[in-house]
Amino acid sequence: MQTTDIEHEIRGFLAANFMAGRNEELRDDEQLLGNVVDSTGVIELVVFLQDRFGIVVDDEEVVSDNLETLKNAVAFVERKLQSKS
Repeated sequence: MQTTDIEHEIRGFLAANFMAGRNEELRDDEQLLGNVVDSTGVIELVVFLQDRFGIVVDDEEVVSDNLETLKNAVAFVERKLQSKS
């Protein structure tokens, strides 16, 4: 799966579930945690990533380094997909 496809999927999910469909307002480096996504939203995001991309997100991976921005989330999913190969 291409980086742009991963970014498009995650951006679409965030826009639809947390931004009333306004995905054009979401910058790649905008802080998601506490700004776009609350603590419950983090769980929703993790479930989406697992279901959509067929990855397993371990508890210790639910950290800001992996999910703080759209850019970080895309990179995290890429790493998880590469490790499955």
